[in-house]
Amino acid sequence: MDNLYFDYPLHIDPRGRMATTGEDDHIRDMIEQVLFTNPGERVNLPDFGCGIKQLVFAPNSQALATVTQFTINQALQKWLGDIIAVQSVDVTADEATLNIQITYVKLTTLENKTVTIST
Repeated sequence: MDNLYFDYPLHIDPRGRMATTGEDDHIRDMIEQVLFTNPGERVNLPDFGCGIKQLVFAPNSQALATVTQFTINQALQKWLGDIIAVQSVDVTADEATLNIQITYVKLTTLENKTVTIST
């Protein structure tokens, strides 16, 4: 049987218990937490996260996409490097949307996975 993890964001399932999820969804949840947490937001981990939700108000450009790509890659390697091996981070600026595609290898099974996020 697969390991079960608390689902994120935390919520109650239809049975009235804490909702759980499988390993693949848990890893995606952790990636989203790293991406959307602003540094300084967590008291005991002040340098956790890379703060891409701040980009909502930044002017979209290729320069922003390049800096974001580097920032995401570094944050994922630092905070999730024992769970995933980041293969690539592709960030593209498309008008008012920043598209992020992360390709990684899940270290427990050596499976290739991809996460796509648009902000």
